Amino acid sequence: MSDASTDIADHRAIIAALSHEDRQVITAKSDLPGLVRFGIHFGLVLALGSWIAAGGAYWQLLLVPQGILIAFLFTPLHEAIHDTAFRTPLLNRAVSWIAGTLLFLPPLWFRYFHFAHHRHTHDPDNDPELLTPKPKTVRDYAIYLSGFPYYRGMAQTLAANAMGTAQDRYVPPKGKRKMVAETRLLLGVYATLLVASLAAGSAVLVWVWLVPLLLGQPFLRAYLLAEHTLCPHVADMFTNTRTTFTNRLVRFLAWNMPYHAEHHAYPGVPFHQLPRFHAMVREHLRTTENGYRRFHAKLARSLD
Repeated sequence: MSDASTDIADHRAIIAALSHEDRQVITAKSDLPGLVRFGIHFGLVLALGSWIAAGGAYWQLLLVPQGILIAFLFTPLHEAIHDTAFRTPLLNRAVSWIAGTLLFLPPLWFRYFHFAHHRHTHDPDNDPELLTPKPKTVRDYAIYLSGFPYYRGMAQTLAANAMGTAQDRYVPPKGKRKMVAETRLLLGVYATLLVASLAAGSAVLVWVWLVPLLLGQPFLRAYLLAEHTLCPHVADMFTNTRTTFTNRLVRFLAWNMPYHAEHHAYPGVPFHQLPRFHAMVREHLRTTENGYRRFHAKLARSLD
């Protein structure tokens, strides 16, 4: 993996140039912003789910919004495994488990996977995110957006983790036992929910959770594609990661992760401090896009 151009300061030099006071401000953790944002986000999931379960008027129209809200629980999960969603560690663990359970994504395993992604961002030889190739053709693009590769990959991961046969090189030996226990507990939760639903003769979880998640997953996949796709394979985080300028609704739903180059440059900055950090480093960003539609239009033109 090559280094960014040496005639321009890379992200490490820019971060090192920050004052001690600025570092203290932008890395300050707090429980309140995360509680407010998760309260609204998950509260909407519960509210829409209740309306769907009750068969309220036009409940079918809520399946896609419900799915988007559930799929984007990936973003508080992401913050929680970084321990930056909340100051209190127990809150980070709780939110990571709630979100991870709904997304079929074991949080401890994801932590190992994601930290390897941070250590080797956009490195073709070592970044685990690149184990699943990014779309090169229109067919690849459609399949990726469907979410099918994600569900297939997570089914394989859950099975391997539960059986203790996983060989992921980014999982440390001391973490394997915990990861196996976590996955088995997660599968136990799913088995309990399945048995309870069958015993009650109820399909409510299908309509408030599973079907919406299937419908919402393409929106999350489209969002995630913009983070690194078409970026240069270099070491500088302000170059190999894209910040996408978007509206407040998307930033709220994604917990400010459209400021993605900033997040990769300084992962210790909590989501609620990313706008402040962005203002400090905006002039140094080298890979940006004005909106997700424009990114996908450019991506479409690159497909075979």
